[in-house]
Amino acid sequence: MRSLNRLKWLHAFEATARHGSFTRAAQELGVTSAAVGQLVRSLEDWVGYPLLHRTRTGKERLALVDEARDALQDITQGLDKLETGLNKLRGRQARSVVVITASQVLVMNWLMDRLNRFSETHANIDLRLNVTEKLMDVQHGEADIGIRCGQGDWAGVNKTWLMDEEAVLVCSPHIVSPEKMTCGEWLSTQKLIHDDTSHPGADFPSWGDVLSVLNAPKARDSGLHINSTSAVILSALGGRGVAIVRHALVKSLIETGQLAQLHPEHRWPLKWSYYVVTPQKSVIRSEVKVFHDWLIQDVLSENM
Repeated sequence: MRSLNRLKWLHAFEATARHGSFTRAAQELGVTSAAVGQLVRSLEDWVGYPLLHRTRTGKERLALVDEARDALQDITQGLDKLETGLNKLRGRQARSVVVITASQVLVMNWLMDRLNRFSETHANIDLRLNVTEKLMDVQHGEADIGIRCGQGDWAGVNKTWLMDEEAVLVCSPHIVSPEKMTCGEWLSTQKLIHDDTSHPGADFPSWGDVLSVLNAPKARDSGLHINSTSAVILSALGGRGVAIVRHALVKSLIETGQLAQLHPEHRWPLKWSYYVVTPQKSVIRSEVKVFHDWLIQDVLSENM
């Protein structure tokens, strides 16, 4: 009898072996590193010996024992064959469907209007949206195309640059008068909203960085800390304080007057950009290419 648990063990083991890291495997699989480690340990218990050992080459990494290295290619090919079989089950009906994946905050504040515009002119293509941060949805064919923001150093996908990103300062127009929008002293007296979401490698500015650049006094209190970018934007919209956010996520809110941009003469470029990503191992279907090309052209024409 086949065991589904063993499939989960192999999935976690293959990702760990590829990355040499429980942490990076967990990021790909969309679970915690502890969960990945437990799945790999369960596989080790079943086979009866350790499959990984730690080496030190600059920093601690995981390396395969000889037996595991010999088996890895078969395991990888087996998982790939399973994906091929699953995609065949989708059959001919799937050829008119494009599955798109993006993070919640990007969907809410940037992507949804574009999906509506695309559907108005491409009624023969059915768009399905998978809201998630997991890149594995694209890597393993669970989604046809994804929009991701980062440094672009993702393995297992093809990527096309879409646009660069920068941080901006925003607040509700109800809490700031026009003459205060470029006033550093006013800014330092406001409740500062801190986005505690992880931005690895982005050089996302802190409030200390911002106030220093503006030659503004230090803030009077510790501010409001939130670990969700969506909630940060909602808090700014609700007049809870001033926030540092990614420009693409609030551009339409600024243009419609729902948010006011403070100190627009100052720029905080990020080391993150937006990319369109597609599976590396699959031939891109014609309708996926239609959406891929349309999205790139739509963004380019908007930023011209």
